[in-house]
Amino acid sequence: MAQASSVPVPIPAGLGRRVLAIIIDWVASLLVVRLLFPDMEYPGNDSAVAILGVFYLEVTLFTWLIGSSFGQRIMQIAVIREAGGRLGLPAIALRTFLICLVIPALVYDSQGRGLQDRAAGSRVVLRASVVG
Repeated sequence: MAQASSVPVPIPAGLGRRVLAIIIDWVASLLVVRLLFPDMEYPGNDSAVAILGVFYLEVTLFTWLIGSSFGQRIMQIAVIREAGGRLGLPAIALRTFLICLVIPALVYDSQGRGLQDRAAGSRVVLRASVVG
């Protein structure tokens, strides 16, 4: 008779937490751009590109360094490899780029994984369910 594994299985993060996290990240990026470039026209093409650039850098760097973007950290969720463990920088950069394209993030499978997660081999889970 096989024994049950004592290693907890990470719990997928719900869509609500994920949406709130991306809104937090976007607002934080907007605020950073407003602080760095107070004379820039808002809304405008230049400000939109600047906000998207800050968003890309923030999500990529924070996810690489601490396993979650700023917004994800607040919402208590983490990005992990599909098989568990930390995601590498190239996969994080690809995942964030696809999020910036928007459409991949809107198309998701029965497990709630968007195209960006499938392409990067990642999952977004509740932080409390991740060991380590």
